[in-house]
Amino acid sequence: MQFILKLAAVAVVTALSLSPVLAQETRSFTDDTGRVVDIPVAPQRIVSLHDSVLTIPLLELGVLPVGSHGRTTEEGKPFIRSSNVLTGIDFDNSTIHFVGNLPADVEAVAALEPDLILTTPWQTAGLEQLETIAPTLVLDSGKRDAFGMHSVLADVTGTQDRLATLDARYQSQIAQIKRLIDTSSISVSIMQGVNGQFAVWHTYGTLGIVLRDAGFVFPDRVNAIPEGTNELLSAEALPELDADFVFVTYRTDALETPADAMKYLEEVVPGFCDFLFACRANQMIVMPREEASSASYYGLGVMAYTVISQISGRRFEHKPD
Repeated sequence: MQFILKLAAVAVVTALSLSPVLAQETRSFTDDTGRVVDIPVAPQRIVSLHDSVLTIPLLELGVLPVGSHGRTTEEGKPFIRSSNVLTGIDFDNSTIHFVGNLPADVEAVAALEPDLILTTPWQTAGLEQLETIAPTLVLDSGKRDAFGMHSVLADVTGTQDRLATLDARYQSQIAQIKRLIDTSSISVSIMQGVNGQFAVWHTYGTLGIVLRDAGFVFPDRVNAIPEGTNELLSAEALPELDADFVFVTYRTDALETPADAMKYLEEVVPGFCDFLFACRANQMIVMPREEASSASYYGLGVMAYTVISQISGRRFEHKPD
């Protein structure tokens, strides 16, 4: 009996010594809360606890997490927000496991035996619980620029070369816009109707980044909004938001259509098109929000192509001063 117990003990020790989590080389990493965490140098089993902020960038960097936070449809089917249109990858066509929404299911996370957990301040699953499962980093997109999360995730996962390739492609896309369009002579604006007000960002997602990087001119009222923030403006602000071209978005993930985008603007100013130059001149461009707002290099490319196809070589009117 004692011999059997000794064999069992040896087997357990051997199994533990072969565990990929315990055998991995580690390094110290300071997360966005100031915590210093020992993480694997080359993590193999990552669980991501924010779909659009963490999982999408990971997928664009070529990293497939073993588990991800997600949303559910009215029928209860889980999905990674925007991932189908941005990466082509979702729960139903990959090996990524759904680990819940808000809060994430800690037991489901533990069952995947991760060697690294990535979370955000938005996620309400308890940090103390997560830390007992695996090294856990808290990454705050609010403390970084729009694509700062790609940079830190590339560092964490060792995919800096992939990020450099994505960035080189984007820089070429911006250079192409500048070659084809005299951007410095064209004003642009982005808005959406939200609960009877105009929602306006200093830089709205991937669309705003492309327009600013390409050198288009924004209204003074938009430039006055602090970088990284947005404001809700009343109907009286409409003239200050007008431009040669105005961009408006709608949520395809919520099955909205361009008609919904127009309806929300009508709720702010009935007959708004009569008061908006870009609309009267047929220079208001309505597009899906997922590609326009997500922090995605694919989204940047789609927006760059959209700008070229909508504006380059087109006869258009400039808004009167």
